Amino acid sequence: MIVLKFGGTSVGSAKNIKKVVEIISRNRASKIVVLSAVSGTTNSLLAIAKAIKNNQLIEGLELIKLLEKEYLLIISELFATNHYKNKALKFVLEKFNDLKNLSNETVNLENSIVAQGEILSTNLVQLFLEESNISSSFISALDFMIVDEEGEPVVSKIKEKLCPIINKNQAGNTWITQGFICRNNNGAIDNLKRGGSDYTASLIGAAIDAVEIQIWTDINGMHNNDPRFVENTFSIREISFDEAAELAYFGAKILHPQSLIPAKENNIPVLLKNTFSPFSEGTIIKNKTVNKGITAIAAKDGITAIKIKSFRMLMAYGFLKKVFEVFENNQTAIDMITTSEVAVSLTIDNCSKITSIVSELENYGKVEVENNLSIICVAGDFSQNSEGVSAQVVNSLKDIPIRMISYGGSNYNISLLVNSNDKIAALNSLNSGLFKNGVGFQKQLVG
Repeated sequence: MIVLKFGGTSVGSAKNIKKVVEIISRNRASKIVVLSAVSGTTNSLLAIAKAIKNNQLIEGLELIKLLEKEYLLIISELFATNHYKNKALKFVLEKFNDLKNLSNETVNLENSIVAQGEILSTNLVQLFLEESNISSSFISALDFMIVDEEGEPVVSKIKEKLCPIINKNQAGNTWITQGFICRNNNGAIDNLKRGGSDYTASLIGAAIDAVEIQIWTDINGMHNNDPRFVENTFSIREISFDEAAELAYFGAKILHPQSLIPAKENNIPVLLKNTFSPFSEGTIIKNKTVNKGITAIAAKDGITAIKIKSFRMLMAYGFLKKVFEVFENNQTAIDMITTSEVAVSLTIDNCSKITSIVSELENYGKVEVENNLSIICVAGDFSQNSEGVSAQVVNSLKDIPIRMISYGGSNYNISLLVNSNDKIAALNSLNSGLFKNGVGFQKQLVG
């Protein structure tokens, strides 16, 4: 059995839904299909939830009506017969009436509203499959996708609930379900946060011992660099989980970093494919190293650097522990860190508690804060035979001021901090220096 996940763009219109159904019907394997909400729906639902929470009921109802019109248009373009058109209309109108009635709720309001996006998309696709005479069964993620008291999903519990549901629905070899949404340990509607549909697919894959997880998006797999800013990029044919995780964390938008963990732990390959170019090869992510050397480059914006300088740090044990405790107490993750005898420099991407962080750090030394920075991640396998690679990376950026370098903390990543105004130039310089001079090895594979 395999898992196919389709993102919001893939189900973003009637035309796109038809492409998704073509892909589903062409694949003869037993499969669970995980669907995101229609592109833009989650943002609209968050706006609706905010308006209702702030008691702006008129504004909230107007937003509901606008979103409802979008779904009525999808129905009119998607279904060919009056029978299924009417079934879809009935379902969608009921769901939007439920949304209007949610304005009376105060508990779990946002999660209940946001969950409607995936519920709408999956039911519409299921109805279209029925109209197309393609056998499939609908299963609700709310019946099996659960998280514990800390908000973490447990694969064994998901398996315990999911497998009996699949075994009861043997009408065909295709099951349709929602990504993103789940129930918490109290049984209330919850979600796996942003990027959660990828995570759902990976968790389901682990629960059913899938032979493969396919993530269908709107680009041809993972690229060696950001095609929005760099010309002559190319799709990577194969990449390891470790390299893909580094790229996902440091800016590659195609995957959510957390989504890879269940697949990696259960040795399930993840195939990245393009819904709008289904016969393109895509990128396969595996639990093995494909090549030595540099695989790809990604960038992460919105970075803030914090420098703590203190002569008390000189030969003082426990200093770093105190610094890290400040960030732990303020629930702020650190991306990069470098140290010297008298200073510590580190970066964060969440500045919501920066005032408190700086105030506490000033107890230990002089604090400097710098904003408008970007982390460039150069990912690959540097565990062996990587002599000269770091020099090639730095030499490629000889005309770009580098604020910080992190190398050696991982065998799969060199991180460089630059001013955000220099990011595009840095990506292009690295592309020229690393993939045209023989350091990157994926180019020869792809051709």
